[in-house]
Amino acid sequence: MQYRPIIVVAAISSATIGIPAAPAASENAGRAPIPSAIAARSTSNAVIVGRDVSFPQCGGSMPRERGAAFGVLGTNNGTSFTRNPCLVTELAWAKRLALPPAFYANTGNPGPRRAKHWPLGQTAPKVCAASDPNSLGCSYDYGWNAAWASYTAATDAAQRLHGVDRVNARYRAANVDWWLDIETMNSWQPIDGPATTAAYRRDVATIAGEVDALRIAGVARVGIYSTPQQWSQITGGSKVTQGRFSDAPQWLAGYASHAAAVAGCAHPGFTRGPVRMTQYLGADGFDANIVCTERNLG
Repeated sequence: MQYRPIIVVAAISSATIGIPAAPAASENAGRAPIPSAIAARSTSNAVIVGRDVSFPQCGGSMPRERGAAFGVLGTNNGTSFTRNPCLVTELAWAKRLALPPAFYANTGNPGPRRAKHWPLGQTAPKVCAASDPNSLGCSYDYGWNAAWASYTAATDAAQRLHGVDRVNARYRAANVDWWLDIETMNSWQPIDGPATTAAYRRDVATIAGEVDALRIAGVARVGIYSTPQQWSQITGGSKVTQGRFSDAPQWLAGYASHAAAVAGCAHPGFTRGPVRMTQYLGADGFDANIVCTERNLG
């Protein structure tokens, strides 16, 4: 999650896993909604700034606590189906901040020829038949599996940090905001191969699988991190998505300064969803994120 106006840091996802069991309905029954970091203090005059950290910060210093209202933590080691080895320590840092943490997941759709473990033979939530290995169902299942892998990584970190049982850890992992990192330097079918409508639709199916899996896990708000250019290159834009992610909050990357990021809150973004955060590189060398409130939406 280190997009810059010129350089994008990401990588190629290459593996898959089986579907973990979804949380039992009783785990989420009667949950009272808890205000999220990106919704908190929406009428305040102060500009809320959060920080996102992940595997690049592993073993190094972290942003100073007084310069961060909340943290967004990468669950992966740069690609789908990997784990950020420092997620526990980064979660501990984020828990010391004023507002609740959030998680983000690396994403991608390498297709059956490039993935180490493509979901051939998987029958749920979609069918991925060997006779049609690059179907929409296969792409959806790949995204579904990737999201469960990221959610499991976050659950494991919460369990290790807090010393709680599995049910409590899963609740903690689901009871915060999640973001899907959609970038062109990940492996996507229209980028790695011909940019056809069919390829765009398969990428859209993968993203939809990730969103749906996190929602099944109990996550109330699943947002998307990208830029208009990258989103168009990966999904084909609104002509292909046809409003499919119109309710997903947006986190816009690529702003050159604090002031530009604040102004970016008024930009339309890449989907019809609301712009909730904008990103720029802070003076301390760490990514900084402006929370879009009524004040800076103009």
